[in-house]
Amino acid sequence: MENWDDIQEWRRSMRSRLRSQRRALSRTEKESARLAVTDLVREHFPELHKGCIGFYWPFQGEVDLRGLVNGLLALGAEAALPAVVEKRQPLAFWSWRPGMKLERGIWNIPVPHEKNPVKPATLLVPLLGFDAVGYRLGHGGGYYDRTLASLAKRPLTIGVGYEFGRLETIYPQAHDIPMDAIVTEGGVERFSLATPNSAQ
Repeated sequence: MENWDDIQEWRRSMRSRLRSQRRALSRTEKESARLAVTDLVREHFPELHKGCIGFYWPFQGEVDLRGLVNGLLALGAEAALPAVVEKRQPLAFWSWRPGMKLERGIWNIPVPHEKNPVKPATLLVPLLGFDAVGYRLGHGGGYYDRTLASLAKRPLTIGVGYEFGRLETIYPQAHDIPMDAIVTEGGVERFSLATPNSAQ
């Protein structure tokens, strides 16, 4: 598939299918995936114990990593949440800590009320689907791709999703940026394709 219009239509259809699969997960299945992903991230990414972690507030059934981040904060890490400051522009990351006041951002996703911008060393990035070389299928807004493209020094990027999101390809385009690693309840994969442009 080479025509961009066809690829866009395929992506819309695939996003819809994957969202439906995610909605169909039981509470037990979601909790099992959360525990597995949490353990895998802790085991495979010790660098998260320090520095600033950009993570996401779970939306529409995404894997909930708030417990993981709270545990890393107790070990000395810092954390930040993404915020859409302007549509079709890179994300901002505002410092977050447990118990701080939040407000509703775009799509009603919580963002810190106190707008203290930071530059995360690592990003935990939600995804719907992913392929064999680390490209992710997100919600379609392009915010993470724009953000990563705008940075002179890229953070370590870890895509997080469910194993059923594994695809043969997402038909990546020039604007798509692969993850350095992807974690699902099924395991961890690292991608050499993402390494050359990544922060060392």
